[in-house]
Amino acid sequence: MRTALLLLLLLALAAVPGSLFPQRSADPNGVVQHFAQDPAMAELLDTFQLFDVYSSVWFSAIYLLLFLSLIGCVVPRIRHHVTAIRAAPPATPKNLGRLPAHQRDIVTNVPLLDAVDEAERELREARYRVVRAQESDGQISLAAERGYLRETGNLIFHIALVGVLITVAIGGGFKYTGQRVLVEGQTFVNSRLAFDSFEAGRFVTDDSLPPFSLTLERFTVSYVTDNVNALGLADAFVADVSVSSRAAESRTSARIEVNSPLSVDGSDIYLLGNGYAPRITVRDPSGAVVFTDTVPFLPQDANLTSLGVVKVPDGLARQVGMIGFFYPTRATTSAGASYSSYPDLVLPVLTLNVYVGDLGLDAGIPKSVYQLDTSAMTEVAGGESGVAALELTPGSQAELPGGLGSVELDDIPRFASFDIAHDPTQVPVLVAAIAALVGLSLSLFVPRRRVWIRATQLRGAVQLEYGGLARGDDPQLLPSVESLVRRIATRLTRTTPKDRS
Repeated sequence: MRTALLLLLLLALAAVPGSLFPQRSADPNGVVQHFAQDPAMAELLDTFQLFDVYSSVWFSAIYLLLFLSLIGCVVPRIRHHVTAIRAAPPATPKNLGRLPAHQRDIVTNVPLLDAVDEAERELREARYRVVRAQESDGQISLAAERGYLRETGNLIFHIALVGVLITVAIGGGFKYTGQRVLVEGQTFVNSRLAFDSFEAGRFVTDDSLPPFSLTLERFTVSYVTDNVNALGLADAFVADVSVSSRAAESRTSARIEVNSPLSVDGSDIYLLGNGYAPRITVRDPSGAVVFTDTVPFLPQDANLTSLGVVKVPDGLARQVGMIGFFYPTRATTSAGASYSSYPDLVLPVLTLNVYVGDLGLDAGIPKSVYQLDTSAMTEVAGGESGVAALELTPGSQAELPGGLGSVELDDIPRFASFDIAHDPTQVPVLVAAIAALVGLSLSLFVPRRRVWIRATQLRGAVQLEYGGLARGDDPQLLPSVESLVRRIATRLTRTTPKDRS
């Protein structure tokens, strides 16, 4: 048990990095930002699997050791508990007066056997296991015991913990989670290749993913406008979507909000984040379109000052990359630096730093759409190039340096980031958690007590001597024995108690 408790504490400590660092399974964008801000440190953290804490080797090792320790703790205790339940209550001690709770009562006009029968009946009604014994000197004693539910509850609690471990260990192989960014009007089809990032258990196959499609029809954010102290804070995020699934005969409309996921064919769809995705069009010198797409820009602050990357590998004389800053409501500091003063589209401006050279896309190495490797590129607009960054407003156009062509900002739809998760362990874990709570309650609130009653025939009366003993600290032991004396007394004709101690 000490080993299990130590491992449980160690498991809790091992889970702490999961809340300190973004996890790929829940916040892939946060991991990308870590690599963008400090690649060396991010590589070091990734070496120790701190971006995948809950699936890391060291976390799994602690998890497995805790499981084995709990099994080694519970199995012998179950065997011992079953043996104890089947055993008879301990025989009545010779000297009941030494017990923590001791009472005597004398009843008259009641035969000895009748007094014992009534006492036994009362004990059984109080849910005691009772054994009657005939003692050598003519006395009759009752040995009673109750409270085995306390140990039963303790075992239920530990078995439930083992159940949680088994469920998560095995059921985790059938769960998957993936993230996808959708711009208003875009459709997502639930397949492995359609996710921006995807993690699955070892038993998940492409065929096991339920076939459904999700279209983001409209994403709406409402902001606080009637409170100066909270001006610009978002108070509601609503994603209006349409869904086509195997279970539905036709496409249905639905709404996803924060903490209000949508369930489709056993998968839950959560709303994670949002931002703007300006629609950018790039043309060659002749006016032919060589690139047009909505580009999600990652928010950098609460007012949605956002950063994005545009890559144009083909269609122009040279490969072009652009790093853009989008300001929903542009404002400038006294030093001339731009920032967004409000998260809604009041005065939207897009600025672009332009690079030409090798985008590094021909090496066959996957590249993040949110990062631009400028190591083999030359900055020709913005930054230290000596040429002002391109500045666009909705519907405007700017010429690319060197006669490469032009770039336009068409419109500015919103995007929403969704987490699609399937977790078959939820119901079993809930059942195990409820069982653990019930077991813990039994182990805390059910007292373990033993009571003995010795009946002695006196001249014209019967003396009933009571003794009580509790396992552990039980402040209610003496009141409980006193209450038992009173209840038995109501069944019998008794005189004023003598020698009550």
